[in-house]
Amino acid sequence: MTVLRCLVVLLALCAGAATAAEPVRDDRGVAWSGPPPQRIVSLLPSLTETVCALGACERLVGVDRYSDWPVQVKTLPRLGGLDDVSVERVVALRPDVVLAARSARVAERFEALGLKVLVFDSDNHAQVRHSTEALARVLGQPQRAAQLWAAIHRDEAAAAARIPPRLRGRSVYFEVDSTPYAAGTGSFIGETLQRLGLRNVVPAEYGAFPRLNPEFLVRRSPDLVMAADRELATMAERPGWHTLRALKDGQACGFEPERYLLLIRPGPRMGEAALAIADCLAGLPER
Repeated sequence: MTVLRCLVVLLALCAGAATAAEPVRDDRGVAWSGPPPQRIVSLLPSLTETVCALGACERLVGVDRYSDWPVQVKTLPRLGGLDDVSVERVVALRPDVVLAARSARVAERFEALGLKVLVFDSDNHAQVRHSTEALARVLGQPQRAAQLWAAIHRDEAAAAARIPPRLRGRSVYFEVDSTPYAAGTGSFIGETLQRLGLRNVVPAEYGAFPRLNPEFLVRRSPDLVMAADRELATMAERPGWHTLRALKDGQACGFEPERYLLLIRPGPRMGEAALAIADCLAGLPER
């Protein structure tokens, strides 16, 4: 082996060692550099799903009240929600790490009690990918993150191929809440819609999940509407909404509760969500 080749190999090994030694950081910049946790509390459904998709479901010892997938997490202790988590019950579980959303108000309190906490944002695909890769490293399974994202991309590509040509480029309103809150262009839902060839009726400058003036939708009159089926059933009764093009032409997708939760939850099933959207669109009547 030549001296030059030896130097190249040595530099590569050093770079790899440096990368491996770098601590994982959450979205606050807080570092994790300990051994893989064996007792995990997750206070966000998307993080619960990610832990399980990364092959570490058996390490979960407690979850928030909304975590319901995969089915085995339903038997775990329920610890409350973002705003009413039971601190005492979490501490009693002796977790090696607590996973939470940045919006959770208890991270600092847990840390003051000596618990390790990692918090992550999940507004868009990039943030979800970062949290997935970070958790994979924390769990000692770094290779699983790439496998998971490859599967998501395959499903998204398959979903895009199913979209009827007549619907590509059409404007779409995706309702997150009947207030109404919408999935904006920069949200993970909005990014999925864009990857499927649809055009979000909500401008990017409105943010990820904006609250809209109901008259905004009347003025924009989207070509397509997507919402929970129970909301879609009465949507035309909202003032002026009976004039929406999508509702008049039967170009609306209403999703039953379990399916709708899949669509509005970031994480490892985003590819499956894209396929669900494509299936609905493919079944709409031609207009």
